Parts: sequence; structure tokens; C-alpha cells
Amino acid sequence: MRVQNGRLVALVAAVAVAAVTGGGALAWRQGPQANAEADAAPLSSSPTTATSTPTKTPTPTAKPTPTPSATPSSKPTASLVKTKIDLQKLTPGRTPQITYLTGRTIRGGAGEDVKVPGTTDIQEVARLGGSSLAVVTKGFGNEMLTLDSEGNVTRRTPDITQIVTTDNGNAAAYAGTKLKDTGEEIPGATIYAEQAEGQGGLQKTTVPDIWNTTLEAYVNGKVYFDASTKQDGPSALYEWTPGESKATLLKSIPSALAVSSAGTAGSLTTLADQSSCSSLLTVPAGKRLWRTCDYMITGFTPDGATVIGGSKYQDGYGDGIAVVLDAKNGSLLHEWSGVFRQAIPEDDQHLLLLADTGDETPASIVRCTITTGACELATPLAKGQLLIGA
Repeated sequence: MRVQNGRLVALVAAVAVAAVTGGGALAWRQGPQANAEADAAPLSSSPTTATSTPTKTPTPTAKPTPTPSATPSSKPTASLVKTKIDLQKLTPGRTPQITYLTGRTIRGGAGEDVKVPGTTDIQEVARLGGSSLAVVTKGFGNEMLTLDSEGNVTRRTPDITQIVTTDNGNAAAYAGTKLKDTGEEIPGATIYAEQAEGQGGLQKTTVPDIWNTTLEAYVNGKVYFDASTKQDGPSALYEWTPGESKATLLKSIPSALAVSSAGTAGSLTTLADQSSCSSLLTVPAGKRLWRTCDYMITGFTPDGATVIGGSKYQDGYGDGIAVVLDAKNGSLLHEWSGVFRQAIPEDDQHLLLLADTGDETPASIVRCTITTGACELATPLAKGQLLIGA
């Protein structure tokens, strides 16, 4: 159900063109220690201390009585929920507990380290039971490799571009779209779903004449994806139950950004020059629960109680901030600043950030605790390919 931040670029671009043309959160899991927040270089502001000038009295020999310093307020200030991450100052912590890629090796999650064969670019990785999945470049398009526990290729699925998995890793969905030799997209998409160890067989549905297909989530036994019926037109959410022949268009959820297990979805409702507004809607009715024009919704924790977001306008190499919001009302829980290529929930209490300081600089997967904002290095700071899996 995890969402990749990079997938938002195509959606934002599609909405912009349309506007022109149409006018495991277990309590025992150890996270970053509280003192790690200092290592993350939190933005802070000192409370203003009141000063007092002694009042002159008629008696010239009287000595003024010193006035006690003002007591700092116990109320948290805005700076306490904003942290600037300095990768050089973070201390090492546990390795990621979900799937991730270093170099050509798939690590983390429920499985042994598996090396992806070949030399072509690796776009996405995931675990499905005892198997590993990797989307790799092939010619002008992509294919998905299914690997066994020893790294042997057991299946090649052509034209796959994206993967999403259930939170327990027992089921996966992936989307296939075809490209021309020029790299142009061909309309239509095939959505696949399968369970671990081949239970239930491979299910699929083909949706003709749709564009800009983006997988959003596989939650509550249903696969959600966003797509548009015109190449430069607005998009909306689709819902598909594996085993059924057709997907259902949910017009009440336009420009879907992410879908949660709690029956809600993020929707890009307004896109302006260098800005946007997104809303939290109910699924499938589309009732708006709240709206934010400060951030863009990009994902959810597995329980759906926390919304993950980023900058209100996303374009370029990486995002300058990552935030977590209360799903009940959209209030800010914490904001981290830096350069982030991915922001993915590890469980209900921790966020994983793929962070660096710019193109070709050393990168790390950073673990941050949602409740405290404290962060630690989940992987060493190093150069080379690094990716958080689906």
C-alpha cells in the first residue's frame, strides 16, 4: 500500500495540462531515541525572556529588589514540530524493517537478501511471500522479474511499471502499460493481482482507453489505481476486486494521490502556479473531511490514522520537506526538512525517508519517529543505488 513520491510528478503534470486545455506499529518496536532529535538538528527558537527594571523609591538608600526571570512557557511552539535533518549528525539505528534495495541487492522484509540479475536499471522492488519482485528496464519499456529465495528468475512479466503490496506482504498488485518505440504511452492498462505462494492464481483485468495509470494501494482486498480517460484530461480513482472482470470508476474521487486502509483517499483538488490544495475524502462517497493548502497528501500509515505529505508543489529532483498530519483533522504532527526522494511508512509509528543533499551525493534511508520527530540512520550514508520498496 506504500506510495512512491516520484509517481506524483505525472499526476501533477496531467492536472496542469488539463487546467490549460480545459481553462506495523507494535509497541515494542524500538525507534530512534529521544536524544536523536538533537542529532537531527531540530529547528528551535528560544522563548522570549521578560526583563524587569527596578522602580525608584522615594528613599535614596533603598536597594532595588531583583525581579525573578520569566518562566518559559510549557506550551509547545511551532518550532518544536519542525526538524531540519543533518545526515552527518544522525546516529546509526536498525536497518529498515520493510523491503529496500542497495546496489542490486533486495534486503529487508520477510526474506533473505536477493541479488537482482543483469545490469539494467532497477525501478521498483517488493517482497511477495518468499519471492522477490523487481521492475527493471527492458528496451524502451520495463518488465517485472519474479525471483525465488536464491535469486533465480522464475517469471518475467512484460510492460510492468509499478508495484503495490498489502501491508503483510501476502499479496501484490502491479500495473502494465505499453509504450511505443518513441517512448510514448499507448492507451490502456492491465492490472494484475496475486497472493503469496501462488494461492488463488494470477488475477488480472484490462482497462482499455485509459492514460497515466498510477497504482495507489492494495488494501481491504481491493486494488486502487488512478487514471484518466483522455491523455491530457483529469483523472479519477478506480477500484478493482481481484477475481472480478472489471474495475469500477469512482468519479467522486478525482485526481487521487493515495488511498488508506481506513476508507479514505487523498485528492488533488486544486493546482495553481507553484501551489496546490489537496483534500482527504471518504471512499467511495467522496465526502470531504478536511483540506490542506499547506502540504500535498502523498500517503498514509498502515492504520490510516496518520497522513504523510510533502511540499504543496512537487517538481524536480527531490522534495524539500516531509510531514505527518493527523488524519482526523489535518493538523500538523511533525515536519522534517532536507532533500527527500521517498517518504514511506515503516509501520504506524515510523517514517522512512530516502534522503541525500542533492544529485550524486551520498544517500541514506532515515528512520523518524512520528510522535517525537527523532531520527536515525537506517542505512549507512553512502553513494550507489538506494531505494525503498513497495
